[in-house]
Amino acid sequence: MPGFRAALLAALFAGASPALADAPQRVVSINLCTDQLAMLLAGSGQLISVSFLAQDPRSSVMVDQALAYPANRALAEEVYLLKPDLVLAGTFTAGATVSMLERLGIAVATFPPASSLAEVRQGMVDMGAVLGRQDQAAAMVARFDAGLAELSEADATQHPTAATYAANGYTPGANSLSGDIIRAAGFRHLAAELGLTQGGFLPLEALILAAPDLVVVGETYPGNSRAEEILSHPALTQLRGGRETLEDRDWVCGLPGVVDAVTRMRAARDAIGDAP
Repeated sequence: MPGFRAALLAALFAGASPALADAPQRVVSINLCTDQLAMLLAGSGQLISVSFLAQDPRSSVMVDQALAYPANRALAEEVYLLKPDLVLAGTFTAGATVSMLERLGIAVATFPPASSLAEVRQGMVDMGAVLGRQDQAAAMVARFDAGLAELSEADATQHPTAATYAANGYTPGANSLSGDIIRAAGFRHLAAELGLTQGGFLPLEALILAAPDLVVVGETYPGNSRAEEILSHPALTQLRGGRETLEDRDWVCGLPGVVDAVTRMRAARDAIGDAP
């Protein structure tokens, strides 16, 4: 996202005191993805609260680390009482809270959701910039790049088809982080071939007729949910292709750990390539 870092820093530090411009000292995150990225990059004592979602094992890959922080529910009142000099939010995070905090003179850095591996990389750079942790972010980016480069070196000529399938038959579009992960692993994305570049609902009949080489599903929640019944439909379970389970937490946020998701998908691709 060209120019995002410069615009973010300009908006954040316009008129800020020299101390804040150097590095914020009391940072509160109210978004699941900024929670985790901040925990990875913040200095000791710099991050003082994360959202309650960071402590939810169904949503977060950093539950143990998050339990060390007071949790918030992204309410303006509770955030204000923490006396932050910087609040981290997502583009779609609690708009009323963000607006109120800005009116109260509290700096808010807003991060868009990553929709590609390139945006995951940029998010690390931007988080390092707003936290004053540029060197740590650069080291993280270097490890991220190295991990992706290692996977690229093992690229293959075969490109089987993969489909992501969720509750109610929803499939994320090809122009998404999960779509980019699928492509990086060496798959063709069924959603792209069906014209669902931005995501949408894929009828089970269309999925069966397409017969993808791999179907990627998430873990279902305990109990009975009509929305999730489609994931255990007999027709879906009888598909001859492979089936891989990736929870939303594995690839919903732009974290360096998405390299692990690419690695798992690459292993699934290699297994398909070896099959008779």
